[in-house]
Amino acid sequence: MNQQHEPDRSAFKPQRAAKARPQAGFTLLEMLVVLVIAGLLVSLASLQLTRNPRTDLNEEAQRLALLFESAGDEAQVRARPIAWQPLDGGFRFDVRTEDGWRPLRDDLLRPRRWEGGVTGVTIQYLGSDQEAGRLVFGTEAIDTPMEVTIVSAVGRATIVGTGNGRYRVR
Repeated sequence: MNQQHEPDRSAFKPQRAAKARPQAGFTLLEMLVVLVIAGLLVSLASLQLTRNPRTDLNEEAQRLALLFESAGDEAQVRARPIAWQPLDGGFRFDVRTEDGWRPLRDDLLRPRRWEGGVTGVTIQYLGSDQEAGRLVFGTEAIDTPMEVTIVSAVGRATIVGTGNGRYRVR
């Protein structure tokens, strides 16, 4: 009496599509787009942004001119001469003491390494035909006019002091 209807099991069987499913993967166009984007990213990542070496040399000259002004002011405040001396690979400031010249170790006038690719330096006091080995900042506001030329592979920059404690780069 109790007749149960059995569900039609054929409804649960997977049906085959009339068309075959496309295979998973990328088209040639998609691969080309990905390769172009990857190439652009790699080229941007490997691109080294380099500064103009002439700009670096000019900035080093500007920095040195400001240090010269500070050294001249410091010599007046200390009432002791201060000298700037170029070295291999850098420069330092010395202060004159009773025992002779001693290197300064303060934050501003500490020994430094060259930046900007500097390979050579000449110091010339105006009115003299000889090159000097150091530049001396006296205890008075008026000093001897001078020129310091720094040289690199890309050119040269000259720092000119007129003797009034101010320096400019040309």
